[in-house]
Amino acid sequence: MVSLAGEAAGAVTPEAAAPFSADWKERIMVPAAAAGVFGAGFGLLSRHRARLGALRAAATYAANLFIVAGCYGGARELARDARATTPDDLMNSVVGGLASGAVLGRIQGGHFGAVKYAVTLAVVGTALDYSALKLSPQWHGWKEHLSIDTKDWLTLPEWSPIQVLDEEALAKKREREEILFAQRALGKLNKDES
Repeated sequence: MVSLAGEAAGAVTPEAAAPFSADWKERIMVPAAAAGVFGAGFGLLSRHRARLGALRAAATYAANLFIVAGCYGGARELARDARATTPDDLMNSVVGGLASGAVLGRIQGGHFGAVKYAVTLAVVGTALDYSALKLSPQWHGWKEHLSIDTKDWLTLPEWSPIQVLDEEALAKKREREEILFAQRALGKLNKDES
């Protein structure tokens, strides 16, 4: 770990405390999986599904988008780790997009493809990261609002045969059931005697 001048020997900066592998699932795998699902949906709607078949087109688009998003996310996180910055620094997105786009473009389309893919992936990736950064407070607020209101929209109506009882109502129900059970037991004994 790198310590800055003027810090104590054991002090650690917050960025250095969170190594690359600490949140790789959340920052790389979740967006890559979401991109794969989006790609599968796009493949089902694409014009190539008639030629390839719906399943094969969906799988092809899903795999390609998963690979691109995974490479971009990995390159972005490597840039974050190398630059020792926070995850919300957009320069990591630019560097990650340029690096992963250059590699994927070189494989796909030679030198010109490397430049074209690098610029495209840097612009698109940075735009997506910027919009995710700006929409994050609204997303967390909506999620919090939804978790608070779940009790209101998950309650069953009074006429429903399924009821969730509190402790007092549950005790009353048990008492009624015990009385009914005792009455039924007495009624059964009386029928047996006659």
